[in-house]
Amino acid sequence: MSQSQAAPQVAQTQVTHLPVATRQVGRLAQSLMAMTLGLFIVGVVGFSHIDVIHNAAHDVRHSNAFPCH
Repeated sequence: MSQSQAAPQVAQTQVTHLPVATRQVGRLAQSLMAMTLGLFIVGVVGFSHIDVIHNAAHDVRHSNAFPCH
């Protein structure tokens, strides 16, 4: 081959498979964030002194059969 007819280069890719433990950590982090958000909504918003926010949270808790009294 001459200099002007260089062979095309082939791109090489590498696939990395994550272990199962990494996926479990992701699920755990998502679960903890969901629980934190839920506790924030029930605890902070539900016990708010602003009547509109408190009444909205109160009605939602009753509709979901969540004891609040």
